Amino acid sequence: MLRRIVAAPLILWVLGFVWFAVALPQPAPISETDAVVVPTGSGGRIQRGLEVLKQGAARQMLVTGVDTTVQPGEFQAEFDVPQATMDCCVTLGFAALDTRGNARETAQWLAQRDYTSLRLVTADWHMRRAALELEDQLPDNVTILRDAVHSEPSFGTLFKEYHKLIAVWTLQLLG
Repeated sequence: MLRRIVAAPLILWVLGFVWFAVALPQPAPISETDAVVVPTGSGGRIQRGLEVLKQGAARQMLVTGVDTTVQPGEFQAEFDVPQATMDCCVTLGFAALDTRGNARETAQWLAQRDYTSLRLVTADWHMRRAALELEDQLPDNVTILRDAVHSEPSFGTLFKEYHKLIAVWTLQLLG
């Protein structure tokens, strides 16, 4: 009996991890949303957000979690962003230090605008937790389109992220 009590959660944990690692979220086709939000981190995220903006599929882009030492001109030069696009459409957010902070910074940014839809652009391995944190901070009338950037995460990255997702999900259930 004790073996079954111990084995059941262990089996669920293993199966959950396999699902998490094998069924990573996918990129979304280009479609219109009010805004695109890109948490800083692994490669390809900012480029994807700028591509969405360039194609006219969003009015503005928030890059959340930008290091406080980054100057707008440095960002503009690194990602080859035209000055007109920087002036009208790109906001660099410096307040967030982690995924929960990205969600808070995004919620504050959206509260200053009358937007009801956003495209969340982040790495495939990070998407589930980032979206969960964001959904927790945003009003119910805001729609989130998940646009995962393909990556090749290490086993260690997947392992850590799976446990972070479980922790966030558990805290939200309890809280």
